[in-house]
Amino acid sequence: MKIQIINGPNLNLLGLREPTIYGAESFEVYIEKLRTLYSIIEIDYFQSNVEGELINKIHETGFSYDGIILNGGAYTHTSVAIADAIAGIQTPVVEVHISNIYAREEYRHVSLTGKNCKGVLTGFGLDGYRLAIESFLNQN
Repeated sequence: MKIQIINGPNLNLLGLREPTIYGAESFEVYIEKLRTLYSIIEIDYFQSNVEGELINKIHETGFSYDGIILNGGAYTHTSVAIADAIAGIQTPVVEVHISNIYAREEYRHVSLTGKNCKGVLTGFGLDGYRLAIESFLNQN
C-alpha cells in the first residue's frame, strides 16, 4: 500500500507556529512515528506553500497511490482549483485538519475541498493523519 501525505501552506512551521493550536511537534518527527507504526505501508510526504505545486502532486499521485491524505491549510477554504484536482483523480483523498476548524474563525468553517474527499477529519491534532491511514486500511 502507498499513501501520499500532502501538507499545504504554513504546515512546514509545525512545532514552531502557534503551538497552542498546532502542538509542539514538527511534522518531520511525527511522520517518522507513522512510518514506524505502519512499516508495511509506503508513506510519502510532500509539503508546499504554493497552490499549483499541491495540485501537481495531487495529479502526480492521484492515479497510482492507494490513498492521499491532504491538509490543504488555508487553501481548504479558498481553492476551487484544489477541489477540482481532487475531483479529477481516482485515488481517494481524506482531508485532515489538526485544529477543529469549526471552533475557529467563521471563514474556516467552509471547506471547498471536503466535498470531493472520502472523508474529513478535524480537531484530532496530528493523530488525524493516523486516523486517515486507518480509514484506508479498513476500506471495503
